[in-house]
Amino acid sequence: MRKTKFLLTVLILICGAAEHINAQATYPLNDVASPKNGSYAFTNATIVKDAQTTLQNATLVIRQGKIEAVGNNIMVPKDAVIIDCKGKYIYPAFIDIYSDYGIPAAERQAAAGGGGFFRTQQLTTNTKGAYGWNQSIKSETEAYKIFSADDAKAKALRDIGFGSVLTHQKDGIARGTGAFVTLANQADNFVLIKDRASAHYSFNRGTSSQSYPSSMMGMIALLRQTYLDAQWYKSNPATEGVNLSLKSWNDNQSLPQIFEANDKWNDLRADKIGDEFGVQYIIKGGTNEYQRIKEISETKASFILSLNYPAAMDVDDPNDLRFTGLDDLKHWELAPGNAAAFEKAGINFCLTTADLANVTEFMANLRKAMEYGLSENKALDALTKAPASLLGVYDKIGSLDAGKIANFLITSGPVFGEKTVLLQNWTQGLKNSIKDDNWFDVKGSYNYMAYSNTGNKAFTLDLKDAGVAQFIAKDTLTGKYSYDGNLVKLSYTEGRGPNAKETILSGAVTGNRWIGRGTDAQGIAFTWTANFDKKAEAKADSVRPKQPLTLGKVTYPFLSYGWEEMPKQDNILIKNATVWTSEKEGKLENTDVLVKGGKIVSVGKNLTDATARVIDGTGKHVTAGIIDEHSHIASSSTNEGGQSVTSEVRIGDNLNPDDMNIYRQLSGGVTTSHILHGSANTIGGQTQLIKLRWGANDQDLKFAGADPFIKFALGENVKRSSSTQGNPRFPDSRMGVDQVLMDAFTRASDYQNAWKMADDNNKKKGATPIVIRKDLELEALAEIMNKKRFITCHSYVQSEINATIKVADKFGFTVNTFTHILEGYKVADKMKAHGAHASTFSDWWNYKMEVVDAIPYNAYIMQKVGLNVAINSDDAEMARRLNQEAAKSVKYGGMSEEEAWKMVTINPAKMLHVDKQTGSIKVGKDADLVIWSDNPL
Repeated sequence: MRKTKFLLTVLILICGAAEHINAQATYPLNDVASPKNGSYAFTNATIVKDAQTTLQNATLVIRQGKIEAVGNNIMVPKDAVIIDCKGKYIYPAFIDIYSDYGIPAAERQAAAGGGGFFRTQQLTTNTKGAYGWNQSIKSETEAYKIFSADDAKAKALRDIGFGSVLTHQKDGIARGTGAFVTLANQADNFVLIKDRASAHYSFNRGTSSQSYPSSMMGMIALLRQTYLDAQWYKSNPATEGVNLSLKSWNDNQSLPQIFEANDKWNDLRADKIGDEFGVQYIIKGGTNEYQRIKEISETKASFILSLNYPAAMDVDDPNDLRFTGLDDLKHWELAPGNAAAFEKAGINFCLTTADLANVTEFMANLRKAMEYGLSENKALDALTKAPASLLGVYDKIGSLDAGKIANFLITSGPVFGEKTVLLQNWTQGLKNSIKDDNWFDVKGSYNYMAYSNTGNKAFTLDLKDAGVAQFIAKDTLTGKYSYDGNLVKLSYTEGRGPNAKETILSGAVTGNRWIGRGTDAQGIAFTWTANFDKKAEAKADSVRPKQPLTLGKVTYPFLSYGWEEMPKQDNILIKNATVWTSEKEGKLENTDVLVKGGKIVSVGKNLTDATARVIDGTGKHVTAGIIDEHSHIASSSTNEGGQSVTSEVRIGDNLNPDDMNIYRQLSGGVTTSHILHGSANTIGGQTQLIKLRWGANDQDLKFAGADPFIKFALGENVKRSSSTQGNPRFPDSRMGVDQVLMDAFTRASDYQNAWKMADDNNKKKGATPIVIRKDLELEALAEIMNKKRFITCHSYVQSEINATIKVADKFGFTVNTFTHILEGYKVADKMKAHGAHASTFSDWWNYKMEVVDAIPYNAYIMQKVGLNVAINSDDAEMARRLNQEAAKSVKYGGMSEEEAWKMVTINPAKMLHVDKQTGSIKVGKDADLVIWSDNPL
């Protein structure tokens, strides 16, 4: 055993000095003054200055909470307390860049108008003061003003190696600023390192009791509008007065911008917002980014990664297990590899304790990440230099360099080693004991003898890890030990249960021999000695597995039937099929279709091409892919129902490429879907046309170059007819719906005129510039009036259809498509004169009052009048059978097969303005093709 000179009195001096290192000069002293310089020298240590620099047998000198010197051959100051760290390691303390430590939880305000339905339909803010209109924009919140150190919570973080955190109030979409603080047991004004260290955002409206926003696309729209409003506010518009929320928003833009996204697709959504406004967010991710690491890498963002891995599934109940998808199982298996995937892709990241149910799980989960490929150097960097650099405080913290804050760890070995013990965590030069009992390594084998009047006992004494002592003779007695460098304490138990008897010993060290006294369970005193025999054998301590992990593969999408690699485009020749062209050529028998580069290049007989893969179409039917004009699949949210007009929201902002309905509808022949906002409001959100590309990301799903559309709605859904508790949101009647449209387009017309006047004025030399607020809601409506955006309108009742046509005529635009349109057969002539298309159900009927006049002849009658008619689904399950839905008009109305088939191919392509690209089998069009085993109707 090697003896270490480390006196107990030194420990007492350290603890005493801690009280006075940062004495508060302006505070009165209720004690006898006892100033100390707080100087310590930690000698003979392995010092890891940062992830790239390790010094052997080195010295660290600190004074008054700062690092004074570090290195080899350092001269130890005469006034320093010397702490021998032979066999120990010293590391920079960890930094958690995503915390709410010391911040009070936000309290949810009562909604205006009471509880129940009205609570969820609060339309205006009840925040007092000159703040913005929406309670979820809390950019005025300043973490440092509400921060209060909490040593109990700080200790939990210190015990796992953290010495400082970035903390903020996790409430709202814009959350204000964060404060950077240490975890020292000090007064608030000493632990605050940087008061306004960051600005924070999220996709969670938090405690806001307002009804808007209620969806992902609504939150994105609110963020986009707030960026625009803040830019406009810089011009000091008199029409706004004082808006402290916008003022704070602008003040916060110079800070590091941190966005809580928590999911791979949300990460990308956040980055797109940043790209639009020239902001590079630091993105707080989740644990599933490995599933789309290429897209994540393309953001060029730095990330904050959680180690909150999914728990293993409970497989005891087969009934529960059947609801566990392959994606759940694969994510459970692969989530610990998330950080390693970031390192492999070269993406900068930090690690956080956020999302863990208990912070004590952090180190075990981090070691698991290392088993999955995360390197120890990168892990250390992600906990020290990376977060400090992102916050602009690396000159103060994050490595062990002279002049920096004395935040460091003393460990028994490499910091991430499974058997390494964190002995001490020093914060701002103050010692926090973690497991000081393990400071001295006395593990090994001793020859133990106990002497008493009743006889002597001999044992082999083995001291092991974790304070375990074994007294080995004929029987082995297990106990425990502790050693503080001066005194040793031992105990062991004989017997079990109520007959168990404990023997307690204590003693002191002299050379390689321990001498002491003890008392056995009968109270008999004895003396004992233990002579050192041999040290415990050192065991390899590695965070790496003995055998390489065999893991499943990431698929695209991360679901059943996903691709391990996205399919490559082939040249394809379909031979000898019945081809439904949906063109004037009609149905062609025994015909070939040649596809090259994703386009139809030839349709005819006896085609050949040496580069093409041949598919025998004998006995089969080939059609253009089905186009669903009215769908709600592949979207993370459908309705933004908080307001009557939400033309600013965009379905394209919240596409979900992992929706299994994409696969299922492809299997039913659908290749293009028009993804609509719901029918909760009169003017809903902007729609998104997509190509059903299984495994594509959200951007690649979008139908490139397609005209933009928007969803309107009439009738029962808009006026909330099904509500039994009242509806505080206007409108409450069909008359009100009409007036919402009139008001919206009147405002949009005024908005256009204001911009024109401003543009004319600003072109004049010497004129005072006029700054107009860009309004995303009115921008979309202005696009409609300028024929740059087109309407698809949820509709049923003839009176409303007539009223809406009149509004459109008044403001000079056309309702492109009336969808559902179950009373279309009553007003088909008026729709034709207006120039509208009709997209309808085949035979839905009687599911609410306004559809009782629906008839299965509707599509046929409208088609005979001369309208362009499509059959749509509005239902994920029905979309798999749109071929059969089209066939119903053959049955009920005697429509020809070819005309019926056009209602799910070329007709919807025309109403969506993409008939030049798809919807029929014609040379030059996209090769969106379906091969059927038989007649598709």
